Amino acid sequence: MHPMLNIAVKAARRAGDIIVQASRNLDLLTISKKSRSDYVSEVDGAAEDVIIRILREAYPNHAILAEESGTSGDVQDAEYQWIIDPLDGTTNFLHGLPQYAVSIALKHKGILNKAVVYNPNNNELFTAGRGDGAYLNNKRLRVSKRIHLEDCLIGTGIPFRDLTHVEAYLSIFKDIIPRVAGIRRPGSASLDLSYVAAGRYDGFWEIGLAPWDMAAGALIIKEAGGLVGDLEGDDTYLESGQILAGNPKVFSQLLKIIAPHLTEALKENHRAAKKKK
Repeated sequence: MHPMLNIAVKAARRAGDIIVQASRNLDLLTISKKSRSDYVSEVDGAAEDVIIRILREAYPNHAILAEESGTSGDVQDAEYQWIIDPLDGTTNFLHGLPQYAVSIALKHKGILNKAVVYNPNNNELFTAGRGDGAYLNNKRLRVSKRIHLEDCLIGTGIPFRDLTHVEAYLSIFKDIIPRVAGIRRPGSASLDLSYVAAGRYDGFWEIGLAPWDMAAGALIIKEAGGLVGDLEGDDTYLESGQILAGNPKVFSQLLKIIAPHLTEALKENHRAAKKKK
């Protein structure tokens, strides 16, 4: 395993230990709201702190983008940037629903290069390195081979932070649901994306995500042979927060279904994201 990926795995496992220990005493946690339906606990902060400390000890000059503490380091000039979600699925965690993960990705010169998604509840460790493949606990991952939507299980996430695009999302949902075998919404995007890489889902889409929700999972899918884009198929998902992923056959079919439901607001979001890239 590459040394940088090794450090990321070490950080993810250490954060996972903090999360598991805290999950045994949920009633003792201090919880606050960042915004409507968006919660944070002291566990998020403690997990993020230990991740950053381990990364900083190994790579003091790398920039960092983390969900709770924001950006640090020289983002403009840094060759490397870590993207961290210390607890993806906080709402699940706070309700005792064991579907959450630690997500850590590394960009090198603006390109996703390393990825770790760790589910501490069942010790599932998803990893990927650019050009080196994707793995689940050291077993090579490949996306599913299903080609007919009617046989496919599709993952999604329902908008909850910002409801600007909820009507567009619901129209997409209504168009997809009669065409597929089923739709699932567990509530942790990094795990959902990792499940696409593992072939547990055949595709996934969501609107309104942050870079730390997507970065690691996106690379894991790509290294497992899948496709990742925004809702128009472009490589601007980290900037737009719109993401579509799947095996190549399913990706193209979902893209066609979604296209008629793209509102002007979603298209403007896409155009703005392209300018940022």
